[in-house]
Amino acid sequence: MRIGISLPVRELKNDLGAIREFAQTADDLGLAHLRVPDQVIRPKSGHLHEPMTLLAWVAGITRKIELVPSVIVTPSRQTVLLAKQAAEVDLLSGGRLRMGLGVGGSREEYEALGADFSTRGRRCDEQITLLKKLWAEERPTFEGEFDRVDGVGLDPLPVQQPIPIWIGGGAGFGKDFGREALLRRIGRHADGWFAIVPIPLVAGFQETIARHALEAGRDPASIGFEGGCGMAGKTTEEWLGRLRDWEGAGASHLCLRTLDGELSAPQQIDLMQEAHRVLGMQGIACE
Repeated sequence: MRIGISLPVRELKNDLGAIREFAQTADDLGLAHLRVPDQVIRPKSGHLHEPMTLLAWVAGITRKIELVPSVIVTPSRQTVLLAKQAAEVDLLSGGRLRMGLGVGGSREEYEALGADFSTRGRRCDEQITLLKKLWAEERPTFEGEFDRVDGVGLDPLPVQQPIPIWIGGGAGFGKDFGREALLRRIGRHADGWFAIVPIPLVAGFQETIARHALEAGRDPASIGFEGGCGMAGKTTEEWLGRLRDWEGAGASHLCLRTLDGELSAPQQIDLMQEAHRVLGMQGIACE
């Protein structure tokens, strides 16, 4: 597994020195990736920075760690502008962006951004196709239900052509809340998915994703998935056991979290460093 960590932006708030130290420490330790959540305007989501802007800044103060917004609420944003922002972050970081996309669940945020909440699934499917074209073609042409591009493209293009796309998937996606559409989207379009589900559900999700991938002529083995592992308030044995459970489930990636423990910035960094030390003692590489 490639093991990264979540940047605790809700806890660090506007302490840019702490954000810089956390990101650079993760980079120096050799953690594989740094994840940040998305919020533009949303009720009760806490103190969050806009992720593409934040990652553009983080790109300039880190050297090799992968940068992962997880996940951008894609249908609430204008597609070509988002493509440009992602291309810029990828360029500024030297090709270190892994783009997390999803449909979100806040009707209030969609309304505030002037976007249609009811069509978000269909629009996300279309956006993924257009994003890939915009990142890889100099003069793309595209005619969809929601977007139209006629022979005009981004300049400069990103380093990665196209940028990897990962899709967020949570336990809240029940059979009556878009689960099949979500798994079809992953199987047909994604390079991977963020498994925000109980581990016993993963095998069923993976089976459905594989079916959709095969129907689209894709190799299911090429689609990774990432689990999560909280460490705050847990013993080493507890969080390490959770990591082993994800490993046993076949996760290609794992995200460590120092969140949700009311830890100070130095304590969060100490916990990250201690986790890295434990992983080394267990012979577990982060990359």
